[in-house]
Amino acid sequence: MMSEGSSFMKGLILGGIFCLVMSFFETFNSGTHSEGHEHLHHHLKPVSKDELQKLSESQMSDWTLQVRVYCLIMVTPKLLVHWATANDTWSKHCDKSVFYTSESSKALEAIDLQEQDEWARLRKAIKHAYENAGDLRWFFVARPTTYAIIENLKYLVLDKDPSQPFYIGHTEKSGELDYVEYDSGIVLSYEAMRRLIEIFKDEDRCPERGHALWKTPEEKQLATCLKYTGVFAENGEDAQGKGLFNKKSVSSLISDSMGQNPADVVEACCSDMAITFGGMSPSQIQVLMYGVYRLRPYGHDFHDSLTFLPPNDSDND
Repeated sequence: MMSEGSSFMKGLILGGIFCLVMSFFETFNSGTHSEGHEHLHHHLKPVSKDELQKLSESQMSDWTLQVRVYCLIMVTPKLLVHWATANDTWSKHCDKSVFYTSESSKALEAIDLQEQDEWARLRKAIKHAYENAGDLRWFFVARPTTYAIIENLKYLVLDKDPSQPFYIGHTEKSGELDYVEYDSGIVLSYEAMRRLIEIFKDEDRCPERGHALWKTPEEKQLATCLKYTGVFAENGEDAQGKGLFNKKSVSSLISDSMGQNPADVVEACCSDMAITFGGMSPSQIQVLMYGVYRLRPYGHDFHDSLTFLPPNDSDND
């Protein structure tokens, strides 16, 4: 005959398993019920060269001036060298770049959010950026270990309307949830930001601290909140379908390509119009800055139809 203590322990274990299962479904299925907004785009590509050639010079000039990007770079004092490198390199190509930190540092300027929890800190940064964006209508969220070519980002969204909800990057899938990988950088339109700010007020559907028994990565929490508002993750791709947002570093991608396609390493590796590379060391970022913005073959003309001018008073490359 089973003792009372044994029955109690079995009940406790079964109850714990039931709670874990329910918590799992809450985390990954909470975003499956959106508010009925129709989603029309999953694979996002830039405007084609043929379409650009149909535009007049004044139309192209207007487009390039309208696409302006606010960069939110999430940092911590533990990543001080990465923080300093991002500050000195690619972030200068943003129309506005703001560093958001968990705690202040005397060495570098940033918005001190006084928040250790990564998801709560990201929410505060998004709210601050939305309220201080001025006339900027595109937002790029990145870690300091990410390297970004902002001009290529502008080209991707050139013909996209920021008053429509866009949530773009390198998409991954977790159960029924499609989300953008944080290490590859996250692009949000003004409308997507507006909807986020609204859903942040709903603690039942988009809690600041979360209801699950385990910690959910902030990239998945962001996707869940956006899904409730009818905003879905979209994979940024070039005309050939190659991903523009990379969660790996250039060296890792080349190494993978050498193993998988040694006959054509470069073609199999990356898009010519790549926007981001993740997991970069400070020295790798410095080398990539040299390769992207400074090294040029004499006499070679890329024949680009558009020119994205640097922000006013910028000292970028």
